[in-house]
Parts: sequence; C-alpha cells; structure tokens
Amino acid sequence: MRVVTLPAPDDFNAWRDAARGLIAAAVPPDDVVWQVGAEAGDLFAAAETPAPPRHDPVGPAFTVPRAFLDLARNVILHRDAERFALLYTMLDRLRTEPRLTDDHADPLVRRLEGLAKHVRRDIHKMRAFLRFREVPEEAGSRYVAWFEPEHHIVRANAAFFVNRFASMRWSILTPEVALHWDGAMLSEGPGASRADAPEGDPTEEVWKTYYASIFNPARVKVGAMLKEMPRKYWKNMPETALVPELLATAQARESGMITRAQSAEIGGNSRIAWEALREEAMGCTRCHLHKHATQTVFGEGPIEARLMFVGEQPGDQEDLAGQPFVGPAGQVFNRALAAAGIAREDTYVTNAVKHFKFEPRGKRRIHAKPDAGEIEACRWWIEQEQMLLRPKVMVALGATAARSLFGKVMTISRERGRALQLPGGGAAWITVHPSYLLRLPDEAAKRGEFDRFVEDLRAAAATV
Repeated sequence: MRVVTLPAPDDFNAWRDAARGLIAAAVPPDDVVWQVGAEAGDLFAAAETPAPPRHDPVGPAFTVPRAFLDLARNVILHRDAERFALLYTMLDRLRTEPRLTDDHADPLVRRLEGLAKHVRRDIHKMRAFLRFREVPEEAGSRYVAWFEPEHHIVRANAAFFVNRFASMRWSILTPEVALHWDGAMLSEGPGASRADAPEGDPTEEVWKTYYASIFNPARVKVGAMLKEMPRKYWKNMPETALVPELLATAQARESGMITRAQSAEIGGNSRIAWEALREEAMGCTRCHLHKHATQTVFGEGPIEARLMFVGEQPGDQEDLAGQPFVGPAGQVFNRALAAAGIAREDTYVTNAVKHFKFEPRGKRRIHAKPDAGEIEACRWWIEQEQMLLRPKVMVALGATAARSLFGKVMTISRERGRALQLPGGGAAWITVHPSYLLRLPDEAAKRGEFDRFVEDLRAAAATV
C-alpha cells in the first residue's frame, strides 16, 4: 500500500506529479492512500513511501486529454476527502479509455463533474458576495474582507482579486488562509476569525443606497433569490441588512413605484446611486483596456430617460473628452437623432465597452474592435445602468452593443428594424453604428444608409 502525502489540500501540481509517478509504475488505484499534511491516513497502510520518479516508467506513456486536466484543477479544490483517489482512478482508466471524459453518463465522470460544479459555484459566490471594509493605516487605507468558503478556493481565486483591485491595498481573511495585497506583491498568512475583520465603514451607506435604489419589488422571486444568494452569506454583506424590510414591503413599494415613478424622491435616490456607480467605474480594472486608455467613458443623460442608446466603445476623441459620442461618429449620431425628431438631451447614451481599445500607429490611435472577453468584462456596467434607469426601450448601435445586451452574437441584417425581447425583460432594437456610415465608399450609399438609420431611430422612439 502506498501512502502519498500532499503539502496542501489545494495543491494540484503536487497531486499531478505524484499521480504521474504512480501511473508510470503501474500502481493500481486501490493500492494508494492519499492524505494532506499530517492528517491521519489508512490505519492498515504501510509506512509512507514516495511515488516512483517520473523518469523510471514501467508502463507505456499516454496523453491525457485537456478536459481531464481542466476538470482535475477544479475537483482538487473540493473538500471531498475522496477527490484525490477519484481523480487517480479516472487517470488510470484513461489509459484504456481515452475518450472517458466525453462519457458524461459514466458514474465516476458524473461524480467528478458534480464536484467541479460545486467548486465553480463557490468561486462565483466569493467573487459576488465578498465585501471590503476600509481600515485606516499609517501607509494609507487598507480594505479588509471576511469570507467563509465551502471549498479550498481562496488561493485559486487570488488572481481575480489582484486584477480587479490592483490599485487597492487589501486583505481577504478566511478561516484557513489569509491573502494580503500591497499593490505590488501578494502574500499569504494564517487563517483568521470573523472577529479579526472590521464591522463596517462609511462607504457602506453609499452602497446600501445604491442597492435599495436598484431593488425592483415587481421582480422579486424569493426562492430564486435565496438560491443565488443563500442566507449564510448575508452576515458579511452590508446590503443584506436591507433585504428583510425590502421583501416585507415589496408589494407596497411596487404600488408606490407606479404612482411615484417620476417623483423627485425616486429620481433623487437613482441619481445618488448612478453617481456612486459612475465613480466606481472610474477605477474599473475588469479587463486590460484600462492600462492604455486615458479614462473610463461612462454613460450620460437623464436618469429618468425612457430611451437608452448603447454604442460599441469610446473613440479617440471620446477617450480624451470623457464623454460618449462626441467625435465624428457622434456628429453623425446627433444629425440622425435630429432628423428622427429625438432630442439627445432626453436620452441616455452609453457604450458596451467603457475604455478605448486602439492600435498605435505613429502618433495616431487607430480604433480596434473589442473582443468577446472585453465585452463580457464590461457587461456588468451596462446591466447596472439598465437596472438604475429602467428605460422602456434600448437601442443597440452595432454588433458589439447587440452582443452586450443579448449576451450572444446577433446578426444586424436579420434582426434590424423590429422590437426584440431582451433576456432580462424589456424591449430593444438593433441598428448599425454611426461609424458604419462614415466608412461607406460613396455619397449615394451614405445618404441611403443614413436615411435608413434615421428610420430605425424613429421607429424605436415611437415605441417609447
């Protein structure tokens, strides 16, 4: 009987190296006991023996599918004590069943996929429900958060928080391990307790105002909400202190929204929430585009606007001015709005991607189309703008904007000229981006397409 001791419960590399040695020596799964650190192993196991070196193979070498490696990296993070043995069993079977990862009906594959799913969900919960509190220090403010993960996901999640909050000094405390970021280097410390984390700070009042403003009582589904945001996370999230009252008064609030939709009270709260959202977006580091752009270009327009336009991304002039649609494409857009009888000052105008993506050519910055990852990284901002404004109609200007609103690739030629249902509710129209008109080869084509663009805008505005 072989006893393999891994240095940490989430050490995929150590498990992989040990498994390679065991496979090379043709050690069957039933002859291996896996343990972590000094934890108790099999009472009947022999003294611990290291796995054979990888350069002394007994069996023939074989290629492991990438799907298995991706699966294993997630499964290793689960708390199930059998995960190492289950993965080694699957690895052993892959020698004779190379397509085993494709057999989702196989009991072993199904169990491992279930473990991986739980881990991915826990990773998502940490990203969604972790809340930082500001703690003054001599070197400046540090932001401290407390989180209790279900699985060993903290180290695996570190890169997300480093990239997301690169300019902050922060600490994430959990019962098993603590992460500390000083703005340049990530370090690790021992686990902590809830008492080591701060209780709250002044920024939470702004966050609570924002949460209360976007809470829509007409769409409350308590069961679905509890499934996505279980009560176990509530004690560490400031906005959840508002949830019981918001739920208890949901019906009254829904009626009040209908009768006071245009009141100063609702508009005032929404404006405060929008300003807080815009301020947060100014420091956005969700993708790499912020590293080269001059600034975040957020949406602008009245909070009570019933018509919302979404473009692709800021251009060169928008990036410098910090306002959407002020360059050449913006001038075409303004002319089209005027021709359609729409006052721009009555509409809300924003972009699917908030930072300028470009390729430098000498002293010029040439527009570059955002890719799927950049669009997805910025979707959160669009969703928050939509929740705050609750426009009756949205208009996607171009394919990038359409992909952002619908979450998938949309064909403009097929979907143009009619109202479409958004995945989260509400109506949207799809048309071309004004920059498309600037790229047309001759004046006749430009005039024809401009007229068609105006008709699209007029038709969308008629449904408001």
